[in-house]
Amino acid sequence: MQAVFDLNPNSRPPVGPAAHYIGVSMAANAMTTAFKANTELSRCVKSSLRPSSSKANPNEAQLCRLPIGLPFNNFSSGLSLTSAGNISQSRRVMSVSKNNESSNDFSASRRGDDSWTYKDAGVDIDAGMALVDIIKQEDPEIGSFGGIVQDEILDDVCLVHGTDGVGTKLKLAFETGNHETIGIDLIIAFPTRFVHSFNSQVAMNVNDIVTLGAKPVSFQDYFATGRLDVDIAAKVIKGIRNGCKQSGCKLSGGETAEMPGFYKDGEYDLGGSAVGVVKKGSIIDGKNIVAGDVLIGLPSSGVHSNGFSLVRRVLADSGLSLKDQLPGGEAITLGEALMVPTVIYVKQVLDLIRKGGVKGVAHITGGGLTENIPRVFPKGLGAVIYKDSWEVPPVFKWIQEAGRIKDAEMKRTFNMGIGMVLVVSQEASHRILGEDGNVAAYKAYHIGEVASGVEGVIYI
Repeated sequence: MQAVFDLNPNSRPPVGPAAHYIGVSMAANAMTTAFKANTELSRCVKSSLRPSSSKANPNEAQLCRLPIGLPFNNFSSGLSLTSAGNISQSRRVMSVSKNNESSNDFSASRRGDDSWTYKDAGVDIDAGMALVDIIKQEDPEIGSFGGIVQDEILDDVCLVHGTDGVGTKLKLAFETGNHETIGIDLIIAFPTRFVHSFNSQVAMNVNDIVTLGAKPVSFQDYFATGRLDVDIAAKVIKGIRNGCKQSGCKLSGGETAEMPGFYKDGEYDLGGSAVGVVKKGSIIDGKNIVAGDVLIGLPSSGVHSNGFSLVRRVLADSGLSLKDQLPGGEAITLGEALMVPTVIYVKQVLDLIRKGGVKGVAHITGGGLTENIPRVFPKGLGAVIYKDSWEVPPVFKWIQEAGRIKDAEMKRTFNMGIGMVLVVSQEASHRILGEDGNVAAYKAYHIGEVASGVEGVIYI
Protein backbone atom coordinates (compact mmCIF):
# COMPACT_ATOMS: atom_id res chain seq x y z
CA MET A 1 0.00 0.00 0.00
CA GLN A 2 1.14 3.47 -0.75
CA ALA A 3 -0.36 6.25 1.28
CA VAL A 4 0.28 9.88 0.57
CA PHE A 5 0.03 12.03 3.68
CA ASP A 6 0.65 15.63 4.64
CA LEU A 7 4.22 16.68 5.14
CA ASN A 8 5.26 17.27 8.71
CA PRO A 9 5.64 21.06 9.04
CA ASN A 10 8.41 20.60 11.60
CA SER A 11 10.56 18.70 9.16
CA ARG A 12 12.42 20.43 6.35
CA PRO A 13 14.54 18.98 3.56
CA PRO A 14 18.24 19.65 3.82
CA VAL A 15 19.57 22.68 2.01
CA GLY A 16 22.15 22.38 -0.77
CA PRO A 17 22.78 20.02 -3.68
CA ALA A 18 21.44 16.50 -3.27
CA ALA A 19 23.98 13.71 -3.12
CA HIS A 20 24.22 11.41 -6.08
CA TYR A 21 25.59 7.98 -5.46
CA ILE A 22 25.14 4.29 -6.07
CA GLY A 23 24.63 2.08 -3.04
CA VAL A 24 24.69 -1.65 -2.77
CA SER A 25 22.88 -3.33 0.10
CA MET A 26 22.05 -6.88 1.08
CA ALA A 27 18.61 -7.29 2.59
CA ALA A 28 15.58 -9.53 2.69
CA ASN A 29 13.13 -7.01 1.34
CA ALA A 30 9.55 -8.13 1.63
CA MET A 31 8.43 -4.97 -0.10
CA THR A 32 9.56 -6.36 -3.41
CA THR A 33 6.56 -8.67 -3.41
CA ALA A 34 4.44 -5.63 -4.18
CA PHE A 35 5.87 -5.71 -7.69
CA LYS A 36 5.50 -9.45 -8.38
CA ALA A 37 3.49 -10.58 -11.37
CA ASN A 38 1.23 -12.47 -8.97
CA THR A 39 -1.94 -10.86 -7.66
CA GLU A 40 -0.94 -7.24 -7.59
CA LEU A 41 -2.77 -5.23 -4.99
CA SER A 42 -1.42 -1.79 -5.51
CA ARG A 43 -3.27 0.33 -3.00
CA CYS A 44 -2.12 3.70 -4.17
CA VAL A 45 -4.30 5.56 -2.13
CA LYS A 46 -7.46 6.14 -3.39
CA SER A 47 -30.86 12.33 -19.60
CA SER A 48 -30.07 13.67 -22.75
CA LEU A 49 -30.78 13.18 -26.42
CA ARG A 50 -27.90 12.09 -28.53
CA PRO A 51 -26.61 14.88 -30.78
CA SER A 52 -26.26 14.12 -34.46
CA SER A 53 -22.64 15.30 -34.30
CA SER A 54 -21.71 12.46 -31.98
CA LYS A 55 -21.68 9.80 -34.67
CA ALA A 56 -18.37 8.01 -34.99
CA ASN A 57 -16.28 10.14 -37.11
CA PRO A 58 16.66 -15.21 0.10
CA ASN A 59 19.31 -12.29 -0.33
CA GLU A 60 19.03 -9.56 -2.78
CA ALA A 61 21.53 -7.14 -4.19
CA GLN A 62 20.03 -3.75 -4.76
CA LEU A 63 21.64 -1.24 -7.06
CA CYS A 64 20.16 2.12 -6.24
CA ARG A 65 20.08 5.07 -8.60
CA LEU A 66 19.28 7.99 -6.37
CA PRO A 67 17.88 11.40 -7.31
CA ILE A 68 19.96 14.25 -8.55
CA GLY A 69 19.30 17.76 -7.39
CA LEU A 70 15.52 17.85 -6.96
CA PRO A 71 14.39 19.94 -3.98
CA PHE A 72 11.91 17.35 -2.78
CA ASN A 73 14.24 14.35 -2.86
CA ASN A 74 14.27 14.15 0.92
CA PHE A 75 10.64 14.97 1.63
CA SER A 76 9.92 11.37 2.59
CA SER A 77 11.72 11.93 5.86
CA GLY A 78 9.05 14.44 6.77
CA LEU A 79 6.00 12.32 6.11
CA SER A 80 3.62 11.99 9.01
CA LEU A 81 0.83 9.49 9.55
CA THR A 82 -1.17 12.13 11.35
CA SER A 83 -2.53 15.33 9.96
CA ALA A 84 -0.74 18.47 11.10
CA GLY A 85 -3.01 21.20 12.35
CA ASN A 86 -1.78 23.86 9.97
CA ILE A 87 -1.98 21.72 6.84
CA SER A 88 -5.08 22.24 4.79
CA GLN A 89 -5.65 18.87 3.21
CA SER A 90 -4.57 15.26 3.12
CA ARG A 91 -5.63 12.68 0.59
CA ARG A 92 -4.92 9.10 -0.12
CA VAL A 93 -5.39 7.36 -3.43
CA MET A 94 -6.43 3.76 -3.71
CA SER A 95 -5.26 1.62 -6.57
CA VAL A 96 -5.98 -2.05 -6.93
CA SER A 97 -4.04 -3.84 -9.65
CA LYS A 98 -6.03 -5.80 -12.10
CA ASN A 99 -3.33 -7.89 -13.74
CA ASN A 100 -3.31 -11.14 -11.80
CA GLU A 101 -1.06 -13.83 -13.17
CA SER A 102 1.75 -15.87 -11.68
CA SER A 103 2.40 -18.19 -14.59
CA ASN A 104 1.31 -19.23 -18.04
CA ASP A 105 -1.27 -21.63 -16.62
CA PHE A 106 -4.51 -21.19 -18.55
CA SER A 107 -6.30 -24.19 -17.08
CA ALA A 108 -9.33 -22.26 -15.83
CA SER A 109 -12.51 -22.98 -17.70
CA ARG A 110 -14.94 -20.55 -19.26
CA ARG A 111 -18.34 -19.70 -17.93
CA GLY A 112 -21.29 -21.89 -18.80
CA ASP A 113 -22.25 -19.60 -21.67
CA ASP A 114 -18.79 -20.09 -23.21
CA SER A 115 -17.82 -16.44 -22.80
CA TRP A 116 -14.61 -15.29 -21.16
CA THR A 117 -14.64 -12.77 -18.30
CA TYR A 118 -11.82 -10.95 -16.53
CA LYS A 119 -12.55 -13.06 -13.45
CA ASP A 120 -12.13 -16.23 -15.51
CA ALA A 121 -8.67 -14.93 -16.39
CA GLY A 122 -7.82 -14.56 -12.69
CA VAL A 123 -8.69 -10.92 -12.05
CA ASP A 124 -11.59 -10.18 -9.71
CA ILE A 125 -12.52 -6.50 -10.01
CA ASP A 126 -15.26 -6.85 -7.40
CA ALA A 127 -12.77 -8.20 -4.84
CA GLY A 128 -10.49 -5.27 -5.56
CA MET A 129 -13.33 -2.81 -5.08
CA ALA A 130 -14.30 -4.54 -1.82
CA LEU A 131 -10.75 -3.97 -0.56
CA VAL A 132 -11.00 -0.31 -1.53
CA ASP A 133 -14.24 -0.01 0.46
CA ILE A 134 -12.58 -1.55 3.54
CA ILE A 135 -9.68 0.89 3.39
CA LYS A 136 -12.06 3.83 2.82
CA GLN A 137 -13.61 3.07 6.21
CA GLU A 138 -10.36 4.28 7.77
CA ASP A 139 -9.68 7.07 5.30
CA PRO A 140 -12.78 8.23 3.38
CA GLU A 141 -10.88 10.76 1.25
CA ILE A 142 -9.54 8.31 -1.28
CA GLY A 143 -10.43 7.49 -4.84
CA SER A 144 -8.75 10.22 -6.84
CA PHE A 145 -6.30 9.33 -9.58
CA GLY A 146 -3.46 11.05 -7.68
CA GLY A 147 -2.54 11.76 -4.07
CA ILE A 148 -2.37 15.47 -3.25
CA VAL A 149 0.12 16.80 -0.69
CA GLN A 150 -0.15 20.32 0.67
CA ASP A 151 2.22 21.98 3.14
CA GLU A 152 3.18 25.51 4.15
CA ILE A 153 6.69 25.04 2.77
CA LEU A 154 5.13 24.63 -0.67
CA ASP A 155 3.21 27.93 -0.45
CA ASP A 156 0.45 27.82 -3.08
CA VAL A 157 1.84 24.74 -4.86
CA CYS A 158 0.68 21.18 -4.27
CA LEU A 159 2.54 17.97 -4.99
CA VAL A 160 0.67 15.16 -6.71
CA HIS A 161 2.05 11.66 -6.14
CA GLY A 162 1.40 8.35 -7.84
CA THR A 163 2.81 4.85 -8.08
CA ASP A 164 2.08 2.13 -10.56
CA GLY A 165 3.44 -0.80 -12.53
CA VAL A 166 3.10 -2.39 -15.93
CA GLY A 167 1.24 -5.57 -15.08
CA THR A 168 1.14 -8.68 -17.21
CA LYS A 169 1.81 -6.84 -20.44
CA LEU A 170 5.35 -7.68 -19.37
CA LYS A 171 4.68 -11.29 -20.38
CA LEU A 172 4.26 -10.14 -23.98
CA ALA A 173 7.47 -8.14 -23.73
CA PHE A 174 9.29 -11.32 -22.72
CA GLU A 175 7.75 -13.28 -25.60
CA THR A 176 8.27 -10.64 -28.30
CA GLY A 177 11.64 -9.36 -27.08
CA ASN A 178 10.29 -5.80 -27.21
CA HIS A 179 11.81 -4.25 -24.08
CA GLU A 180 11.97 -0.59 -25.10
CA THR A 181 8.37 0.51 -25.53
CA ILE A 182 7.30 -1.19 -22.30
CA GLY A 183 9.13 1.55 -20.39
CA ILE A 184 6.89 4.19 -21.96
CA ASP A 185 3.84 2.38 -20.61
CA LEU A 186 5.16 2.66 -17.05
CA ILE A 187 5.45 6.46 -17.16
CA ILE A 188 1.79 6.73 -18.04
CA ALA A 189 0.59 4.72 -15.11
CA PHE A 190 0.13 7.23 -12.30
CA PRO A 191 -2.00 6.33 -9.25
CA THR A 192 -5.21 4.75 -10.35
CA ARG A 193 -7.15 1.88 -9.00
CA PHE A 194 -5.48 -0.54 -11.33
CA VAL A 195 -2.04 -1.42 -12.54
CA HIS A 196 -0.60 -1.28 -16.03
CA SER A 197 3.27 -1.81 -18.71
CA PHE A 198 7.34 -0.11 -19.52
CA ASN A 199 7.14 2.91 -21.91
CA SER A 200 3.76 2.11 -20.70
CA GLN A 201 5.23 2.37 -17.22
CA VAL A 202 5.96 6.05 -17.63
CA ALA A 203 2.67 6.63 -19.39
CA MET A 204 0.52 5.00 -16.73
CA ASN A 205 2.00 7.21 -14.02
CA VAL A 206 1.99 10.62 -15.66
CA ASN A 207 -1.44 10.13 -17.21
CA ASP A 208 -2.86 9.73 -13.72
CA ILE A 209 -1.13 12.83 -12.41
CA VAL A 210 -2.38 15.03 -15.20
CA THR A 211 -6.01 14.21 -14.37
CA LEU A 212 -5.67 16.64 -11.45
CA GLY A 213 -4.19 19.34 -13.65
CA ALA A 214 -0.65 18.66 -12.40
CA LYS A 215 2.48 18.88 -14.51
CA PRO A 216 4.74 15.83 -14.03
CA VAL A 217 8.23 16.90 -12.95
CA SER A 218 9.95 13.75 -11.66
CA PHE A 219 9.84 10.01 -12.27
CA GLN A 220 11.67 7.11 -10.64
CA ASP A 221 11.59 3.46 -11.67
CA TYR A 222 11.99 0.12 -9.90
CA PHE A 223 13.50 -2.71 -11.99
CA ALA A 224 13.64 -6.16 -10.37
CA THR A 225 15.05 -9.35 -11.86
CA GLY A 226 16.56 -12.68 -10.86
CA ARG A 227 19.72 -12.18 -12.90
CA LEU A 228 20.62 -8.78 -14.30
CA ASP A 229 20.91 -8.76 -18.07
CA VAL A 230 22.54 -5.40 -18.68
CA ASP A 231 21.46 -5.19 -22.32
CA ILE A 232 17.79 -5.80 -21.55
CA ALA A 233 17.81 -3.47 -18.57
CA ALA A 234 19.40 -0.74 -20.68
CA LYS A 235 16.64 -1.11 -23.27
CA VAL A 236 13.99 -0.82 -20.58
CA ILE A 237 15.55 2.30 -19.10
CA LYS A 238 15.85 3.76 -22.58
CA GLY A 239 12.11 3.37 -22.99
CA ILE A 240 11.47 4.98 -19.62
CA ARG A 241 13.70 7.90 -20.55
CA ASN A 242 11.81 8.26 -23.82
CA GLY A 243 8.51 8.31 -21.94
CA CYS A 244 9.82 10.95 -19.55
CA LYS A 245 10.87 13.08 -22.51
CA GLN A 246 7.42 12.79 -24.06
CA SER A 247 5.75 13.83 -20.81
CA GLY A 248 8.17 16.65 -20.03
CA CYS A 249 9.41 15.23 -16.73
CA LYS A 250 12.85 14.20 -15.44
CA LEU A 251 14.01 10.65 -14.80
CA SER A 252 15.49 11.59 -11.43
CA GLY A 253 16.54 8.16 -10.19
CA GLY A 254 15.42 4.62 -9.52
CA GLU A 255 16.43 1.22 -8.22
CA THR A 256 17.65 -1.99 -9.78
CA ALA A 257 17.09 -5.07 -7.59
CA GLU A 258 18.79 -8.35 -8.50
CA MET A 259 17.12 -11.21 -6.60
CA PRO A 260 18.37 -14.71 -7.52
CA GLY A 261 15.69 -17.38 -7.38
CA PHE A 262 12.86 -14.88 -7.20
CA TYR A 263 12.12 -14.48 -10.92
CA LYS A 264 12.36 -16.87 -13.85
CA ASP A 265 15.38 -16.50 -16.12
CA GLY A 266 14.85 -13.72 -18.62
CA GLU A 267 11.97 -12.17 -16.68
CA TYR A 268 11.75 -9.02 -14.63
CA ASP A 269 9.18 -6.74 -13.04
CA LEU A 270 8.83 -3.03 -13.29
CA GLY A 271 7.26 -0.35 -11.15
CA GLY A 272 7.56 3.39 -10.89
CA SER A 273 6.42 6.53 -9.15
CA ALA A 274 5.92 10.06 -10.34
CA VAL A 275 5.59 13.50 -8.79
CA GLY A 276 3.75 16.41 -10.32
CA VAL A 277 3.04 19.99 -9.29
CA VAL A 278 -0.08 22.10 -9.51
CA LYS A 279 -1.18 25.40 -7.94
CA LYS A 280 -3.88 25.04 -5.30
CA GLY A 281 -6.33 27.12 -7.26
CA SER A 282 -5.78 25.12 -10.42
CA ILE A 283 -6.54 21.60 -9.17
CA ILE A 284 -9.04 19.78 -11.39
CA ASP A 285 -11.24 17.98 -8.86
CA GLY A 286 -14.63 17.62 -10.55
CA LYS A 287 -16.49 19.65 -7.92
CA ASN A 288 -17.96 22.01 -10.52
CA ILE A 289 -19.31 19.29 -12.82
CA VAL A 290 -23.04 19.66 -13.50
CA ALA A 291 -25.67 17.81 -15.51
CA GLY A 292 -25.38 18.73 -19.17
CA ASP A 293 -21.60 18.93 -19.21
CA VAL A 294 -20.02 17.17 -22.16
CA LEU A 295 -17.80 14.08 -22.13
CA ILE A 296 -14.90 14.36 -24.57
CA GLY A 297 -12.94 11.21 -25.37
CA LEU A 298 -9.32 11.24 -26.49
CA PRO A 299 -8.42 8.19 -28.59
CA SER A 300 -6.18 5.43 -27.28
CA SER A 301 -3.49 3.65 -29.29
CA GLY A 302 -4.94 0.25 -28.43
CA VAL A 303 -5.11 -1.89 -25.32
CA HIS A 304 -2.57 0.32 -23.49
CA SER A 305 -1.60 -1.55 -20.28
CA ASN A 306 -4.80 -2.97 -18.83
CA GLY A 307 -6.67 -6.21 -19.30
CA PHE A 308 -3.68 -8.27 -20.40
CA SER A 309 -4.57 -11.19 -18.15
CA LEU A 310 -7.73 -11.58 -20.20
CA VAL A 311 -5.96 -10.81 -23.47
CA ARG A 312 -3.43 -13.58 -22.86
CA ARG A 313 -6.20 -15.99 -21.91
CA VAL A 314 -8.04 -15.24 -25.14
CA LEU A 315 -4.84 -15.50 -27.19
CA ALA A 316 -4.02 -18.92 -25.71
CA ASP A 317 -7.53 -20.15 -26.43
CA SER A 318 -7.61 -18.80 -29.98
CA GLY A 319 -4.85 -21.01 -31.34
CA LEU A 320 -3.07 -17.96 -32.75
CA SER A 321 0.39 -16.71 -31.86
CA LEU A 322 1.79 -13.22 -31.45
CA LYS A 323 3.38 -13.64 -34.89
CA ASP A 324 0.05 -14.20 -36.64
CA GLN A 325 -1.66 -11.32 -38.39
CA LEU A 326 -4.35 -9.44 -36.47
CA PRO A 327 -7.65 -10.81 -37.84
CA GLY A 328 -9.78 -8.14 -39.49
CA GLY A 329 -7.19 -5.48 -38.85
CA GLU A 330 -4.34 -3.75 -40.57
CA ALA A 331 -1.34 -5.62 -41.93
CA ILE A 332 0.22 -6.01 -38.50
CA THR A 333 0.76 -8.97 -36.22
CA LEU A 334 -1.09 -9.59 -32.99
CA GLY A 335 2.16 -8.96 -31.13
CA GLU A 336 2.59 -5.58 -32.80
CA ALA A 337 -1.02 -4.59 -32.12
CA LEU A 338 -0.88 -5.59 -28.46
CA MET A 339 2.54 -4.06 -27.73
CA VAL A 340 1.72 -0.59 -29.04
CA PRO A 341 2.81 1.83 -26.26
CA THR A 342 0.28 3.68 -24.16
CA VAL A 343 -0.45 7.21 -25.33
CA ILE A 344 1.07 9.88 -23.10
CA TYR A 345 -1.66 12.52 -22.82
CA VAL A 346 0.17 15.05 -20.66
CA LYS A 347 0.84 17.80 -23.19
CA GLN A 348 -2.55 17.78 -24.87
CA VAL A 349 -4.51 17.54 -21.61
CA LEU A 350 -2.55 20.39 -19.97
CA ASP A 351 -3.03 22.45 -23.13
CA LEU A 352 -6.79 21.89 -23.10
CA ILE A 353 -6.94 22.70 -19.38
CA ARG A 354 -5.09 25.99 -19.94
CA LYS A 355 -7.68 27.02 -22.52
CA GLY A 356 -10.46 26.69 -19.93
CA GLY A 357 -13.70 24.83 -19.45
CA VAL A 358 -12.25 21.50 -18.27
CA LYS A 359 -13.94 20.43 -15.03
CA GLY A 360 -12.81 16.83 -14.63
CA VAL A 361 -10.44 14.31 -16.22
CA ALA A 362 -10.61 10.50 -16.04
CA HIS A 363 -7.78 8.20 -17.10
CA ILE A 364 -9.36 5.09 -18.61
CA THR A 365 -7.31 2.24 -17.21
CA GLY A 366 -8.35 -0.97 -15.41
CA GLY A 367 -12.10 -0.93 -15.01
CA GLY A 368 -12.57 0.71 -18.37
CA LEU A 369 -15.06 3.47 -19.08
CA THR A 370 -17.61 1.93 -16.71
CA GLU A 371 -15.51 2.18 -13.55
CA ASN A 372 -13.28 5.18 -14.21
CA ILE A 373 -15.56 7.94 -15.49
CA PRO A 374 -17.78 8.07 -12.34
CA ARG A 375 -14.71 8.61 -10.15
CA VAL A 376 -14.60 12.28 -11.10
CA PHE A 377 -18.29 13.06 -10.55
CA PRO A 378 -19.92 14.69 -7.53
CA LYS A 379 -22.64 12.64 -5.84
CA GLY A 380 -25.90 12.37 -7.73
CA LEU A 381 -24.40 12.50 -11.21
CA GLY A 382 -23.66 9.81 -13.75
CA ALA A 383 -22.69 9.44 -17.38
CA VAL A 384 -24.65 8.71 -20.51
CA ILE A 385 -22.30 7.26 -23.14
CA TYR A 386 -23.10 7.13 -26.85
CA LYS A 387 -21.97 3.65 -27.85
CA ASP A 388 -21.20 4.34 -31.51
CA SER A 389 -19.63 7.77 -31.14
CA TRP A 390 -15.99 6.79 -31.60
CA GLU A 391 -13.86 4.39 -33.61
CA VAL A 392 -13.14 1.12 -31.80
CA PRO A 393 -9.69 -0.23 -32.82
CA PRO A 394 -9.71 -3.64 -34.57
CA VAL A 395 -7.73 -5.26 -31.74
CA PHE A 396 -10.71 -4.91 -29.39
CA LYS A 397 -13.06 -6.41 -31.95
CA TRP A 398 -10.76 -9.42 -32.26
CA ILE A 399 -10.49 -9.82 -28.47
CA GLN A 400 -14.27 -9.74 -28.09
CA GLU A 401 -14.95 -12.16 -30.96
CA ALA A 402 -12.19 -14.64 -30.07
CA GLY A 403 -13.16 -14.64 -26.39
CA ARG A 404 -16.92 -14.34 -26.93
CA ILE A 405 -16.78 -11.55 -24.38
CA LYS A 406 -19.97 -9.68 -23.61
CA ASP A 407 -20.22 -5.95 -24.25
CA ALA A 408 -20.52 -5.04 -20.57
CA GLU A 409 -17.42 -7.06 -19.72
CA MET A 410 -15.43 -5.40 -22.50
CA LYS A 411 -16.39 -1.92 -21.30
CA ARG A 412 -15.48 -2.77 -17.71
CA THR A 413 -12.10 -4.26 -18.65
CA PHE A 414 -10.67 -2.33 -21.61
CA ASN A 415 -10.51 1.29 -22.73
CA MET A 416 -12.24 0.33 -26.01
CA GLY A 417 -10.40 3.05 -27.93
CA ILE A 418 -10.81 5.92 -25.45
CA GLY A 419 -7.78 6.47 -23.22
CA MET A 420 -8.75 9.72 -21.50
CA VAL A 421 -12.09 11.40 -20.86
CA LEU A 422 -12.48 15.13 -20.21
CA VAL A 423 -15.61 16.54 -18.61
CA VAL A 424 -16.07 20.01 -20.09
CA SER A 425 -18.59 22.81 -20.39
CA GLN A 426 -20.78 23.03 -23.50
CA GLU A 427 -18.80 26.04 -24.70
CA ALA A 428 -15.45 24.32 -24.26
CA SER A 429 -16.73 21.26 -26.11
CA HIS A 430 -17.38 23.31 -29.26
CA ARG A 431 -13.81 24.59 -29.22
CA ILE A 432 -12.24 21.18 -28.51
CA LEU A 433 -14.28 19.46 -31.23
CA GLY A 434 -13.68 22.23 -33.77
CA GLU A 435 -17.36 23.14 -33.91
CA ASP A 436 -16.71 26.85 -33.39
CA GLY A 437 -15.36 27.39 -36.89
CA ASN A 438 -11.75 26.70 -35.93
CA VAL A 439 -9.77 23.57 -36.64
CA ALA A 440 -9.65 21.21 -33.65
CA ALA A 441 -6.17 21.03 -32.12
CA TYR A 442 -6.49 17.34 -31.27
CA LYS A 443 -8.48 14.35 -32.41
CA ALA A 444 -11.37 13.99 -29.99
CA TYR A 445 -14.87 12.55 -29.81
CA HIS A 446 -18.10 13.73 -28.21
CA ILE A 447 -18.81 10.43 -26.42
CA GLY A 448 -21.56 11.42 -24.00
CA GLU A 449 -22.94 13.77 -21.38
CA VAL A 450 -23.24 14.14 -17.62
CA ALA A 451 -26.74 13.40 -16.33
CA SER A 452 -28.52 13.61 -13.01
CA GLY A 453 -30.46 10.63 -11.70
CA VAL A 454 -28.04 8.23 -13.38
CA GLU A 455 -26.00 5.79 -11.32
CA GLY A 456 -22.55 5.15 -12.74
CA VAL A 457 -22.52 4.82 -16.52
CA ILE A 458 -25.27 3.86 -18.95
CA TYR A 459 -24.72 3.19 -22.65
CA ILE A 460 -27.24 4.18 -25.30
